[in-house]
Amino acid sequence: MDSALSSDAARLRGVPSVIHADADSFFAAVEQRDKPSLRGKPVLVGGNGPRGVVATASYEARRTGAHSAMPMSRARRLSPAAAVLFPRFEAYSAYSRVIMSELARLSPLVEPLSIDEAFVDLAAGPWESRVAEAAQAVRARIRERTGLAVSIGAGRTKLVAKIASDVAKPDGLLVVDPSDEDAFLLPLSVRAIPGVGPATAAALERLDVRLVTDLRHQRLDVLTETVGEAHGSSLYRLAHGIDLRPVAPSGERKSVGAERTYPTDIFGGETIARAVDAVTDEALRRLATHGGGARTVVAKVRFADFTTVTRSATLSQPSADPATLRAAAHEAVRGVGARDAVRLLGVSFHNLSPHAQLTLGWEEDADTADLDRAVLDAREPEAGPVVGSSRRTIRGPLTAANARPGLDIEHPEHGRGWVVHVRGDEATVRFETHETPPARSRVIDLTTHPVTVVPPLAVVRFADTVDGPDPSS
Repeated sequence: MDSALSSDAARLRGVPSVIHADADSFFAAVEQRDKPSLRGKPVLVGGNGPRGVVATASYEARRTGAHSAMPMSRARRLSPAAAVLFPRFEAYSAYSRVIMSELARLSPLVEPLSIDEAFVDLAAGPWESRVAEAAQAVRARIRERTGLAVSIGAGRTKLVAKIASDVAKPDGLLVVDPSDEDAFLLPLSVRAIPGVGPATAAALERLDVRLVTDLRHQRLDVLTETVGEAHGSSLYRLAHGIDLRPVAPSGERKSVGAERTYPTDIFGGETIARAVDAVTDEALRRLATHGGGARTVVAKVRFADFTTVTRSATLSQPSADPATLRAAAHEAVRGVGARDAVRLLGVSFHNLSPHAQLTLGWEEDADTADLDRAVLDAREPEAGPVVGSSRRTIRGPLTAANARPGLDIEHPEHGRGWVVHVRGDEATVRFETHETPPARSRVIDLTTHPVTVVPPLAVVRFADTVDGPDPSS
């Protein structure tokens, strides 16, 4: 280890007081919690139109090969028995409030990464010397209040804590003591390191780097020549377990991005377009790790003569939709006029926001697919995400026009339930909640037995009970 790394290593903590908490299969788990007939069965949450994607797959669906970010059409072929549900962000936000409030009881330093995961710095609270006890207590308290499983990893760095929580899934706890870090990290695939996606992994494999131990044995100059200055330097440090990033509740990070220097200049519109896609994909992975969305996309192009030009594209509102951000990246690169002899390409996301627009493409008609959106507020869930056309919450009488599988409904005689599907004037529903036994499907004639779309029960249940007793009591 060189002197700079040795100096930074000396600044690392002596105890594994950084934890990463991540709710297991969050959206699908909430649906299974609220809909007893779906417990233990495959569930896919997301859009069902031609451009629909899976937001979350339950573990039962994952066993068939379905996973998040997969086209819904393919996921349904892999898991034909799965229930496909429209996302209910109001419900997810309500559950998220409870999870985040319980984590905040451990320490004032909580850094939400998304609606269902966060880092916590136990060194800022009373639990620094009782890491496992704190993690067990908060997991138990979250399960008691929400019925949901949260996996937790703990280490002396964000890197180790995040990887440990991934390894602990589902419904597990893993504390990695500093003395055990090398034994934990070195046998892992390089894909376990945040920021190493398919493109980076392929580049590293050309160096015969497949495991973290292989990465650790690479020289810094080789890594920077292979994957770029910034990314190579980061991988070099992470492979040695050096991660000094603090837990930052304010989310003061201003931008995320990626860039790549090519061993030989690249030419031609199609080649450059493919290169933009690859760099943007890497930047998108980093944005996903950061959480939230971005409003401005900046392209950086360095030509063969070392002239560097940047251009930006600004969206009307922050977005986390990969297609939207990728299109903006291409627009910014076209603004540079990059056609010949490109030496370096970079894409970065600025004006970051916890408010991220997630386009799910529910509608069968591609021309109206963008009507179904949800505002996902990862860091301020009390803002009240909404679901529905034109970003208005769906309320009022259930009709074929506003029906979405999974929506909460209420009948004056049968009580609360949820929509299975609607065809014409007939609605198939199940009258059940998390407090009832599983119910059979029932067909309701909406002309003679009106059904009302209502807020998720969790919104009501958790409205005044976010704060509970300290888990140590």
